[in-house]
Amino acid sequence: MILLRKILLTFVCIFVALGLVGCIKKKNTQDLLRTVQERGKIVAGVKYDAKPFGFIDKDQNLKGFDVELIKEVAKRVLGNENAVEFQQVTSSNRIFSLTSGTVDLVAATMSVTPRRRDIIDFSRPYYIAGQAIMVPKNSSIKTLKDLSGKCVIVVLGSTSEINIKQLVPDAKILGFRTYTDAFFALKSGRGDALTTDDTIIYGFLSEDPDFKVLKDRLTREPYGIGFRKGMATQAFQDSVDSALEQIMQDGTLRRLQRKWMVTYLSQSKEKTN
Repeated sequence: MILLRKILLTFVCIFVALGLVGCIKKKNTQDLLRTVQERGKIVAGVKYDAKPFGFIDKDQNLKGFDVELIKEVAKRVLGNENAVEFQQVTSSNRIFSLTSGTVDLVAATMSVTPRRRDIIDFSRPYYIAGQAIMVPKNSSIKTLKDLSGKCVIVVLGSTSEINIKQLVPDAKILGFRTYTDAFFALKSGRGDALTTDDTIIYGFLSEDPDFKVLKDRLTREPYGIGFRKGMATQAFQDSVDSALEQIMQDGTLRRLQRKWMVTYLSQSKEKTN
């Protein structure tokens, strides 16, 4: 009798465990588009220190090209441009924020690369940047080869970090998690140069004209919106890609580029000339 009770108890435990596993699996594989629609907002990861793409202005408001782009996406996916909850990400944690489910998508100056495609999915590219080098105005560094043996500041987790290690193997690399910390290190004289995308460098130059950007671009960096991989996110990805197509076709993307790139970057260049 005691043995029978133990057997029955064991079967009950197994069925309960299987039921819990099934619930967890169902929750994890629930269609993301439906989840976003039921929630009534998109949770988007953006940078808070990458002017002009995502930054906090003097009034402590979050602004930038990526911020407005996702608002335009939300308007077309959910019918409301304010149906977005923005969360701060950095170059080093933005992919983990996606894969862990903390955010639904990431729009954070993220270049589309084969290595990243192995981990996450991307939308079509929405902006093309180029990796550049920033140095003090009085620096003797003129070209890439002049970085040999020099200390180059990078942002950890960025393609710029990988590229500079390959292009200048004997350069000393000093890495930081945020652009703010990286730029402060350059201003403090802890490195000879800083490398990142040209658009981000122009954001720095708009705040401090004591630096300059070298003429050559080391790479071509197509920015894409990042998504978690899997069938559960496919409908959401398709919806965002459709929204991007509309944004490109109706002139909205050109308007955002004029606002945040053409006008803003030309003003930044004027301050450094």
